[in-house]
Amino acid sequence: MSGDDPRLVDLETRLAFQEHTISELSDALADVRMENARLVLLVQRALDELRQLRAGLASDITGDPAAEPPPPHY
Repeated sequence: MSGDDPRLVDLETRLAFQEHTISELSDALADVRMENARLVLLVQRALDELRQLRAGLASDITGDPAAEPPPPHY
């Protein structure tokens, strides 16, 4: 390779570096997408639990007064 043009060697080196960098970025992007999907699922579960808690509280507030325990002074 001693007869190769140094510019060609430089371009090949840069191309190899760019290909490696693109591969690393692609892997990192795939990891971020998987983490994002996991976090979306966790947020959806948390929202479902919050909705259930709100529904429970609303039914406690608007529930049957006869089902309420008597006040402590009775």
